[in-house]
Amino acid sequence: MAYSISTALAIYFVLWWLVLFATLPFGVRNQAESGGEPESPGNDPGAPVHALMLRKALWTTVISSLIYGAAMLAYRAGYFNIERLTQLMGIPL
Repeated sequence: MAYSISTALAIYFVLWWLVLFATLPFGVRNQAESGGEPESPGNDPGAPVHALMLRKALWTTVISSLIYGAAMLAYRAGYFNIERLTQLMGIPL
């Protein structure tokens, strides 16, 4: 069974979002940690000072590309076929 391009893109898209949510907390400093007062009245002291979203998007793309590439190599090598996976899970075919 070969993946179509749309299936491959959908899998990569889901993987990219999972990795993004895993990388979001790294490197974030809130206003209380940076030693400053809230920037404007009504701002939460736990709000991030700089979210660094471009850097996180780049890291997310690199990490998810590596994971996706390794998974596709394993798929093409035959490690992710239906017979092998059902045998690992104990489901009879």
